[in-house]
Amino acid sequence: MQAGYDSIANWYDAWVRDQSAVDNTTVSTFLDFIGAVDNQLICDVACGQGRIARELAQKKARVVGIDISSQLIEIAQREEQQVGLGIQYLLDDAQKLAQLDDCSFDGATSYLALMDIPDLDALCHAVYRILRPRGWFWFAITHPCFESPHSQWRTDAVGKVSLEVTQYFTEGFWQSANSNRIRGMLGAYHRKLSTYINTLIGTGFEIKQIHEPEAAQAAIERVPGCGIVPTILFVSCVKKHYSN
Repeated sequence: MQAGYDSIANWYDAWVRDQSAVDNTTVSTFLDFIGAVDNQLICDVACGQGRIARELAQKKARVVGIDISSQLIEIAQREEQQVGLGIQYLLDDAQKLAQLDDCSFDGATSYLALMDIPDLDALCHAVYRILRPRGWFWFAITHPCFESPHSQWRTDAVGKVSLEVTQYFTEGFWQSANSNRIRGMLGAYHRKLSTYINTLIGTGFEIKQIHEPEAAQAAIERVPGCGIVPTILFVSCVKKHYSN
């Protein structure tokens, strides 16, 4: 299966690194949200070029990164050869995690990736399967209530910023008209907040915490509306029983 990110892998890697100064506060908040991971075996689902996997490994976790993009996995593996954090990167579909054994991981993470994956139900069942009993799943997504398809920031005549939310109830694939950004290049899958929550519950996860982080000042200076509503949502849950 050809992954969309293969076609923009080098551009995406450079973009992630360029964005890191602005995004560092959100990543740090996400890692704080997860907490201590010393010696835990963690699967970073849809790991991309390995940014979060490296952060987890630096926190003394044992990390396996999974992604469907061979080009992003190649970039991640190349950096692993240079920094030697002990991360194993595998080419695999997050909707299947076919290379991973049942009940083998202490936890799983996914950072701003679930919006790229067509079958949320399949992904949740795959993650549930590889987790040990009471294993945890922590993920970050663009906030579905405010980052719905074609939503736009507006600034009125006196400089007041507001967000025009559109098509929140329209679930499915969409593509931005801005061809210079990821959602214009590859599109994304929009889902209602209730779809995320109910899919997790239906899979057998117990939701533990939801967090809406405030944007860093650098992000607010770049996009003033980020100081008005949360643009990212963190969710933590645990595997509460075995699947049937």
